Amino acid sequence: MTHPTAQIDPTARIADDVDIGAYSVIGAQVEIGAGTVVGPHVVIQGPTRIGRDNHIHAFASIGGDAQDKKYHGELARLEIGDHNVFREFVTINRGTADGGGVTRIGDHNWFLAYVHIAHDCQVGSHTVFSNNASLAGHVEIGDWVIMAGFSGVHQFCKVGAHAFIGMGCLVGADVPPFVIMGKQEHGRPRGINSEGLKRRGFEADRIATIRRAYRTLYMAGLPLNEACKRLGEQAQTSEDVQAMLEFIERSERSLKR
Repeated sequence: MTHPTAQIDPTARIADDVDIGAYSVIGAQVEIGAGTVVGPHVVIQGPTRIGRDNHIHAFASIGGDAQDKKYHGELARLEIGDHNVFREFVTINRGTADGGGVTRIGDHNWFLAYVHIAHDCQVGSHTVFSNNASLAGHVEIGDWVIMAGFSGVHQFCKVGAHAFIGMGCLVGADVPPFVIMGKQEHGRPRGINSEGLKRRGFEADRIATIRRAYRTLYMAGLPLNEACKRLGEQAQTSEDVQAMLEFIERSERSLKR
């Protein structure tokens, strides 16, 4: 299953059925789970743990050093779950000591060509990163988030579950769950991701409740503390609104309103 031109460090732990393509390089302290396919000309550096049934396409660079001037070679790692797809020229960096020491990727994610995930990022599951989408360091991405082509997220920002970041949108503040961010300056809220929610089985009443919460937060003209008070009332009958409220309460980079 390994091409004879591939270079594999003797400390790497690779399941028997992993397929490794021509001229790929697997470095020290790399672990690759069963069913994973590594294409040609891929570089994987450690410490990195990759789960089961992932597909890493040609010229991807996985587990490289953090692109951070504060990084000086300290021990840091990358953890990747199961059933992810990494297309051509994707780059994912390991963590830093200052950022917790680990970059994490969940399960069932799609990373299209030229996507970049920087050091200490925490990416959930079932996300889609379209071509050239990028995350700066220390970014948190919730489950089911979609990053459209050429979009980007500033360091230390958080994007909540089911959010949608539009094409070319540059996010410089936290984005609550379910919210669409569109391109204007550095991104502005444009409603809720209702189409994505429908595709994931959200019923009409549930979507209407989320839309009401969005209007309370972004369209009612209320100060943030007053908007949160009203969201607290709505959250008594909606776990989705409760998730929005909890996200806002732990936000450290304010919201674009």
